[in-house]
Parts: sequence; C-alpha cells; structure tokens
Amino acid sequence: MTILSTTRLPLLCHGDPDALFAWHDGQPVTVRAYLTAVHDLARRLPDGAYLLNLCGDRLGFAVGLGAALLRRQISLHPPNDAPATLRQLEESYPGLTCLTDAGARYPGMTCVEALPRDGLGSLTALPEDADLAFPADQVAAIAFTSGSTGRPMPQVKSWGTLVRSVHGAGSALDIARLGSAGLVGTVPHQHMYGLESVILLALQHGLVLHGGRPLFPADIAASLGDLPGRRILVTTPVHLQALLADGTALPPLDFILCATAPLAPQLAIDAEAKLGAPLHEIYGCSETGQLAVRRTSATAEWLCIDGIRLRQDEQGTWASGDFLDGETLLADVIELKSDTRFILHGRSADQVNIAGKRSSLAFLNHHLNSVEGVKDGVFFMPREGESGTTRLAALVVAPGLSTETLLARLRERIDPIFLPRPLRFVDALPRNPTGKLPREALLRMLDDSRRD
Repeated sequence: MTILSTTRLPLLCHGDPDALFAWHDGQPVTVRAYLTAVHDLARRLPDGAYLLNLCGDRLGFAVGLGAALLRRQISLHPPNDAPATLRQLEESYPGLTCLTDAGARYPGMTCVEALPRDGLGSLTALPEDADLAFPADQVAAIAFTSGSTGRPMPQVKSWGTLVRSVHGAGSALDIARLGSAGLVGTVPHQHMYGLESVILLALQHGLVLHGGRPLFPADIAASLGDLPGRRILVTTPVHLQALLADGTALPPLDFILCATAPLAPQLAIDAEAKLGAPLHEIYGCSETGQLAVRRTSATAEWLCIDGIRLRQDEQGTWASGDFLDGETLLADVIELKSDTRFILHGRSADQVNIAGKRSSLAFLNHHLNSVEGVKDGVFFMPREGESGTTRLAALVVAPGLSTETLLARLRERIDPIFLPRPLRFVDALPRNPTGKLPREALLRMLDDSRRD
C-alpha cells in the first residue's frame, strides 16, 4: 500500500488537549502545553533546510521534532555530538541550525534552545484547534547508522514512513491495551530505536513521555516512580543486565521493550521474573526502521509487523513492505520460516571462518559472558597481522579471573580454534550510548593494551 502525497498524518494521538503528555523536571506537561511549545519554537527557528537536534532532554527533543515539521525543516539525528561528527554534518548540510538544551553551546554553530528557560508556563496557550498534521511524503528526518562497522550513513525518513512503522510496531506489541501508560527510556533518542520506540511511540500511541534519560539503576527507579499509572521501560540488553545485577527495586512495570542486540533467552526470563512484566524485543535497523517483534522468553522466532514481508536469494534476506522504499537487503543471517516469521542468527559480518571451521561472534560472545566472573566481554576480529593468520581477539572485564583460568573455562565451551589470541583484560568496554561496541573503538583499546 502506497501512502498518497495528499495524506496528512497527525503529530500526536492523545486526543484531549488537557491530557497528560509528558513528565518533565518533576512537573506534568499537558498536550496543550506541548503544542504551544512546538509553535513557540517554530517561530524562533531561523530559516534553513536542516535542524540538527542535539537535545538530550526528551521533551525538548520532541518539541524540536514538531517545530521542524511545522517549518518544513529536516531534523538531523546524528549518532553522537563529537566534534568530528559535527564537522562532517556542517560540510554535508550547510546552513544547519543546532537545537540544544538550555545553556549548551557548540562553537561556530548557530544554536537555538528548544525550551524557554522560564518554563512552558510562560508561553501563551494555544486555542483548542491547534492540532498539527503533516503530509505523509514530507521528509521528516535523516537518521544515521550507528557507525559500528564504519562511517555513519544517512537514512532519509518521510513522516509517513515513521508514523506507519510506529503504528505497525505498536499494533504488534499491543500497546493499545496499556492506555495512557508512562514511558521511561534508557536509550538515546537520536538513535533510530530511541526515535521510534521512545519519542514516536509516545506521540503516536497517547503515552506519557518521561523527559529524562536515566542510565543508572537508581535513576531508572526514580524516573519510573515519577509516573502515575501503568509504566513502560524501553531499554537495551546492556542496560537491562546492569539493572538486574544491581538489584535496585523498581516501581511496578507493565511492559519492557528491548533492542539493539539479540537478548539471551535466560536474561529475558530473569528480567520477567525479577521485574514482574512481559519483555518483548523489537528487531530493525536504521535503513528500514522496525521490522519484527518477539516475546523472547516464549520463542526464538520473530514475527514481522503488519505489512512487512521477507524473501531470500543468493545475496541474503530482503525486506519490503507498506512503509519501506522498495526492498532493503538486511545485514543479518536469517533463517526464514515463512515470509513473515524467521530466526535471527546474527550479523553477516559476525560470521567467522577459521581453518575451515565456522562460528559467529554472537555465539562466542554468549559463551564468554556466561563464564562466572565475567562482567562484560567481546570477541572481535583484529587487524590482520603480517603473517596473514586469522585469529580472534577478545577484551574482557573480569577482575577476579586470570588469563589461564578464563581460557580453560572457554575451552570447555567453544572449539579451541576460536580461543582469543590475544585476550586482554580491561576496566570497561568502550560501549556507545546504545550499548554497541564500534569496531574502531575496540581496535584502539586493543592497541592501547598492547602498549601498556
């Protein structure tokens, strides 16, 4: 089904302008207050084609998204705000405006603060008919791949693509049964997962958005405690594992959503038992957005969201559907059960072949992190040595283990041909805000450990 250019889709679906939209700095924010802030920011934005949305504050980010759509500006959502990344964006998108939190500045860039410093109460409230809707074919955002395997690549998203993707995922997850639940996320909203499953899930399903982005268990508990009624936690395997290990008591949860890396079934089972809520995973990528869901404790199979179909050929697995622009080749090894059901075997780039024996980095990482005493660890392929011999490397956080002990325990679990050479112990892995491990960061850490 193709979305006609005349179709207009609403910015949010909360209905009542006096309904609760967000919880921000300990205060409730109504739908009317949010829309007022969107119009206020749209008036303050300078002319230009692009808005670089660097707001860490979720309410400010959501206001920026709406204001950019109102001004027909395209929101840029970079993987980070490192100086090198910002220089690349300035070169590729000249004349962009940078949207920031209060007091944040980026030298050399035109910066606008998303929210008024004296609070939303200082703004003149809009009339009741101030709802916003935008053409489905309007370009809404340019997201970027995480860069975990190279330079981040831009992915252009229309408003219709984003809205239909989020409605499809919400239907597959049965979000409607949660009513106006509050939503807390631990993931950055500039990332596609955070954009779709935190910001847009709240906007398009009438949820209450928490304005913070908590990372530590005590902060997650406090944020959930701010919210009245039902509660949703949107997180990642890394954040979830840390939360369970800490043991901090959380307010009652009604739903947990996880993504960015396949979740070990045992971790999902433990999470449901300790947190008292069903846990679902969502599968997708920056190129396509959300594609499939599963209840991890119940099945290994993924179910495509409504309208998505998969097919395979000699190149791999292709995804197509109502809101995708043609077909997209997926970067994962997938075992199709039907055109809508599949089992995920990991990234294509994760497959390794050493001396004629095959495995996957995901399989090896699972066994590494299952060793008692290992807090965090990763296998990866180092730079090829002068001999050209293929060997895997591993970085491990395991304060109480020796190299000999860890290798002996790994030898019980995996073929010795895949044992890491070198194996380096580190204080922490260089995870990015979504918990991923960019290859270049791993290589730098390995090089640094060799010099120590």
